[in-house]
Amino acid sequence: MEFAKTIEILGTLSFAMSGSFAAMQKRLDPFGVIIIAFVTSIGGGTLRDILLNRPIQWMISTDTIYWISAAALFSMLFKSIENNFKVTLFIFDSLGLGLFTIAGIDKGLSMGYPSDICLILGTITGCAGGIFRDMLLTKIPLIFQREIYATACILGGVVYFSLRKWGGIPMEIIQIIATGVVVTTRVLAVKLNWQIPKFYDGNSKGDY
Repeated sequence: MEFAKTIEILGTLSFAMSGSFAAMQKRLDPFGVIIIAFVTSIGGGTLRDILLNRPIQWMISTDTIYWISAAALFSMLFKSIENNFKVTLFIFDSLGLGLFTIAGIDKGLSMGYPSDICLILGTITGCAGGIFRDMLLTKIPLIFQREIYATACILGGVVYFSLRKWGGIPMEIIQIIATGVVVTTRVLAVKLNWQIPKFYDGNSKGDY
């Protein structure tokens, strides 16, 4: 259980950094950066907790608020030595995606839900914060584009449940491997330009 808590904290920090750098890309003021960091960090977990009808985590553990605030402030300080926001944003977004996917799966399992529902919960936990972030920044969320995003969460979840069925593997190792699968899939997808097949022709502009 302690390791699961560690995963959630690391995911929170990763998504806070991701949200902060995305906000700075849009040249938001410090208050705006902190708000986007909060939305990105707590969005997926809040939606998950609502669906599970359980207390919302950040409302009962104020440590989360301090972690997010610290990460946002660090990001703004880090800005002075790092100008390539796109790469930094991608790194932290990928880490947050993997960590929160596994955290969401673990939460569902702890409440007795079947594996397919837990896989959905993990995907929601991993993706929702990024969706809220992009919507507030007037960007089309990555999950709705051709990039491999939710698919990486699903693949990591499948690996997670496959390793659990084998038995004999410590839960911490399973969580690390599954998180690594999500992150690696996301990184390789961008690096090698893997995309979900499109069904629009080259001249289509999406008009009805």
